Amino acid sequence: MPHDLPSLTDALRFNADGLIAVVAQQYDTLEVLMLAWMNREALAATLESGHVTYWSRSRAALWRKGERSGQIQRLVELRLDCDGDTLLALVDQTGVARHTGRRNCFFRAIRDGEWIEIAPVEAAPEILYGAG
Repeated sequence: MPHDLPSLTDALRFNADGLIAVVAQQYDTLEVLMLAWMNREALAATLESGHVTYWSRSRAALWRKGERSGQIQRLVELRLDCDGDTLLALVDQTGVARHTGRRNCFFRAIRDGEWIEIAPVEAAPEILYGAG
């Protein structure tokens, strides 16, 4: 599906590093999976392929979700917030969304004044990413 990337990015407010925050949400259950970042190149790759691609700040490189683990995110719809500085990616997540082996990033909650893990590991990270 062709996209006019320049006109699409005109509506976006990238930060000083050229990035925009992206909240990934499972399209059918509305479970919030993760927060990540995109630059213009990641947005273009996502729109072109239909598979969500982010910008890894730690690696300073594009990162197609699931490229190593097989736990991909297929883009269903991309939405822009009212300020133009955050995207909501409605996705169809295959398997777990995070390197911790959990379905989502938000597996800790404050309960009785301390952080408690509230979600189990569903896939061993060493199996997803290899030992090391």
